[in-house]
Amino acid sequence: MLWSLIKIIAFVVAVTALTFGSTLLMDVEGGATIGIAGKEVTLSTLEMVFALVALAVTVWLGLKLLAFLVAGFKFLNGDETAISRYFDRNRERKGYEALSEGMMALASGEGHLAMTKANRADKYLNQPELTNLLTAQAAEMTGDHRKAEETYKKLLQNDKTRFVGVRGIMKQKLSEGDTDTAMALAQKAFALKPKHEETQDVLLQLQAEKADWAGARQTLGAKLKSGYLPRDVHKRRDAVLALSEAREIMDEGKTIEAREAAVEANRLSPDLIPAAIMAARSYIVADNARYATRVLTKTWNAQPHPDIATAFAEIVPDETPQERLKRFRALIKATPDHPETRMLLAELQIAAEDFPAAKRALGDLIETNPTARSLTLMAAIERGAGAEDSVVRGWLTRALTAPRGPQWICDKCQHIHAAWAPTCENCGAFDTLSWKTPPASEIAMPSGTEMLPLIVGQDTDQNLPVPIETPDAEIIDPDTPKASVT
Repeated sequence: MLWSLIKIIAFVVAVTALTFGSTLLMDVEGGATIGIAGKEVTLSTLEMVFALVALAVTVWLGLKLLAFLVAGFKFLNGDETAISRYFDRNRERKGYEALSEGMMALASGEGHLAMTKANRADKYLNQPELTNLLTAQAAEMTGDHRKAEETYKKLLQNDKTRFVGVRGIMKQKLSEGDTDTAMALAQKAFALKPKHEETQDVLLQLQAEKADWAGARQTLGAKLKSGYLPRDVHKRRDAVLALSEAREIMDEGKTIEAREAAVEANRLSPDLIPAAIMAARSYIVADNARYATRVLTKTWNAQPHPDIATAFAEIVPDETPQERLKRFRALIKATPDHPETRMLLAELQIAAEDFPAAKRALGDLIETNPTARSLTLMAAIERGAGAEDSVVRGWLTRALTAPRGPQWICDKCQHIHAAWAPTCENCGAFDTLSWKTPPASEIAMPSGTEMLPLIVGQDTDQNLPVPIETPDAEIIDPDTPKASVT
């Protein structure tokens, strides 16, 4: 209704303007005399204007007639589509103009305008592979997911546009959270274009989330062959996938296959701590202590970690504290100044009840890099050395608010994990967990003196020592004569 009213108003304005212009031209004096074949024709100013307009229309019609004659000549010479192309040329011009304007609107973020231009282009052009793509992308921009999915399904019918249709529907399913369907579509898109980088990344991410480790390793291999992944990065990530596959095989009770997969993961990336530990434990089960020692020592030299020490202790589980201290020196001799080495040596000395040596092993670590673990070890040393309860409680109080030290942290979202995993449990990123110290943060302690008995571990009624739970969930009883650290 509004559009009809606008057209009526525009027509009235145009007629009024022409009438007013004609009146002005009639009042203009002068004219022109044209001689043709010995005859003279005198034209007024208004007649001259109409003559010029008629001449322009005549020239335009002449060019059109000439083009039609050319098309007819081609048709007579065997070009059966010449005349049809002549009549369709104007429609194609309008269609391509609408298509171009729609693409510009899409690039400018004008989704509704792009949708209008796409519909206009579809009206004039018989090229659905172009107009459907513009329509689908415009529908996505405007939030019309149903229209976008319907249009992408139309693209599936053409071999040239099938990949675009599968990829478009895949993205729709990902946005809806339907990861099962999205994974099936990603596999289809990967089969159509194995070298498409985005499809490889999406498929790899979904396979990691679904624990399809064998499929993920194949996809990772395709990324390497396509040149989208450096060889060293591929080896590292392939090791992560092999380790995850080994864990799954072990859960199924296939110990021999799990052992082989763990050894392969360690071979691919010797510095991957979980892979080294699993490979070492597989060697321990196979009664191959020499290989287990070599694997753990190599990984410890690259990155000292408490889990490596735990696995190293499992090689000879029934040794005495003195024998264990002697055997462990082969593990830690290459990294004597590393904080993890110093704390490990202190734990071994505490287990051997050599508390002065344990204190020397810690050195200035409790001042230069205090953590909950090092301060708790200092409390155990003081307790073993016979220090007063107030001294032990002092160290434990400091441990309550001290940093936890290195942890498994996602490099992408900085989420802290209790244990290593192939994917981040927060953001879902693959192979982003690193053993490092989280950024320092302020810890707000409860105010009020009512918290003091809890902090110092003292019963307010009886004024007697009580057991204190350390941040590592170990219970240290002030009445215990010594600390026992395995």
